[in-house]
Amino acid sequence: MVSSEHTVADASTLGGWHKSSYSGGDQGECLEVARGYDAVPVRDSKAAHGPAVIASAASWSAFVSAVRNGTLGA
Repeated sequence: MVSSEHTVADASTLGGWHKSSYSGGDQGECLEVARGYDAVPVRDSKAAHGPAVIASAASWSAFVSAVRNGTLGA
């Protein structure tokens, strides 16, 4: 699944995509993550056939924690 560049060219080849329950409205600024993999594929919800970025589970967890705590970019 994961290439040396940590991307997948066509995210639709992966299954298990999930959008956050916090995503809503019609702004179209949503990310989706795919469940069931050792790493965490992340894609733009508007581009199902576009690329997915692959993050390690530890990196994704740190990102989510920083967003929740308001410390992202601090």
